[in-house]
Amino acid sequence: MTPADIIAEARVLVQDSRTPYRYSDTVLLGFVNQTLRRMSILRPDLFLVIGDIPTTANTVIQSCPSDSLRLVEIFQIKNGDAVTEVNREVLDQMSPGWVNEAAGTPLNFMRHVRNPNKFFLYPRPATGVVLVGEYAQVPPAYTLSQTIVALPDAYLPVAADGVVFLAESVDNEHVNSGRAKLFQDSFNQTLAAGLQTRTITDTEDAGLNPRQVI
Repeated sequence: MTPADIIAEARVLVQDSRTPYRYSDTVLLGFVNQTLRRMSILRPDLFLVIGDIPTTANTVIQSCPSDSLRLVEIFQIKNGDAVTEVNREVLDQMSPGWVNEAAGTPLNFMRHVRNPNKFFLYPRPATGVVLVGEYAQVPPAYTLSQTIVALPDAYLPVAADGVVFLAESVDNEHVNSGRAKLFQDSFNQTLAAGLQTRTITDTEDAGLNPRQVI
C-alpha cells in the first residue's frame, strides 16, 4: 500500500476522480501523512518495527530511537544473549546500589513508567552495546509511491476515511452537511473496533501472550 493507493480511494469518496482535480496530489499527500500520524497515536500497535536500538554507554537511563512513539519490548543484545524485563521498584528495594555498579553487558531492562520512550538497563551498558527491540514507530513523511511500512493493506479504507475527513473539513459546505463528521466517525470507530477484536487472537485462550496488546 502506498499513499497513491489511499489517494485514489479518497478521490472516489470525495467525487474528485476527473481532471482537473479539486484537490491536488500534493494536498492529498499531506492529508495522507497527517492521517497516518493520527493512526499511530490511536493505534500504535499498527506501526510496530523490530530493529537495532543503540545504547548510551555508562548510564542506566536509555532512550528509544528518535522515530519511536513508545517502547514495546527489548529482546536481546545484538548477536548476544536475551535481555529480561524486571520491575525497577523491586530492584531498587532489593539492591539500591544497582545504578552504581560497573558497566558491562546488560542482563535486564526496566520500563520508565512515566515516559514510554525511556527505559533502564542493568548493569549499565559498556561502550558499543546495541540492543534488538521492538517499538511503535512515528510514520515518516511518505512520498506518493513509497510503500507504507508496517501498516497492513487491510487498513487502506480506514486511511482513506481519514483523508476524506481532512479534505471535507476544509470545505465549510461539507462541514455543515455532516460529511466530514461522517468520515471522522468511520475512521475512529473502525480503528477502535480493530483493537477490540484483538482479544479474539491475542489472548492466552488463543495461545498468545496478552501483553502483546498495547
